[in-house]
Amino acid sequence: MLIRFGYDITITCTEPTPILCFLTVHDERTSDMRSSEVMITTPEVAMRRYRDSFGNVGHRFVAPAGDFSIRGDGTIEDDGSPDPIDRDATEVPVAALPDDCLVYLNGSRYCETDRLNEIAWGLFEHVDPGWGRVQAICDFVHRHIAFDYLKADATRTAFEAYRDRIGVCRDYAHLAITLLRCMNIPARYVTGYLGDIGVPIVDPMDYSAWMEVYLGGRWMTFDPRNNTPRIGRIVVARGRDAVDVPLLNSFGPHVLKSFRVWTYDIANPPPAFVEA
Repeated sequence: MLIRFGYDITITCTEPTPILCFLTVHDERTSDMRSSEVMITTPEVAMRRYRDSFGNVGHRFVAPAGDFSIRGDGTIEDDGSPDPIDRDATEVPVAALPDDCLVYLNGSRYCETDRLNEIAWGLFEHVDPGWGRVQAICDFVHRHIAFDYLKADATRTAFEAYRDRIGVCRDYAHLAITLLRCMNIPARYVTGYLGDIGVPIVDPMDYSAWMEVYLGGRWMTFDPRNNTPRIGRIVVARGRDAVDVPLLNSFGPHVLKSFRVWTYDIANPPPAFVEA
């Protein structure tokens, strides 16, 4: 299966503004690329590629005053398999966890383990550990939050999503990640592309957020928003929560003027897709 993916984003700055962005597909998929992802800016600016402490590929540049556009487009090959399921996957005791997993047990900006710890243990202490407990947490979050794209809030935390019972995909991920960390299960935030392959088409397309959970000695994909195995995930970046993987992080004010994302099976493009 060949999946086309990309983005076209325009912002307006009042003055030259330094920007960091995480828009590039994670280099774990380099061997799957069939049409190289190229980032183009209008106007053209000097850009430097760098790698952060989580292994993500980012770019640094200074956006000029006025309208500034960033566009990327590429094609990747995917085996078309849905997210794997392993109901026998077990939890790893904290004392036996690899050192690099420990950061994903701690509270973070959007994942307040201190505020949700008692709630988590009250809900899931008596659920069988392992895959079943992780899935129970996903089931709970999937039912508990009502999806509302119009009520997206960039500052909403996991506790606020739990309290208000509303959010978008990042809120589902933050709440599930927090509950898992409270139960001593490492969980990390993932952002990337997830097209409507094998499911009803949702419009408009957007970047998606899900999570990876450390079970049975490996990181496994879970998605409390959709709560079903999906086809064609393309990871862009991973971190403790959304604060670590911003699409654009400007060091000065900017206004988002337009935002467009595409990801689809080339053999079955969405009917309404207009060539970017």
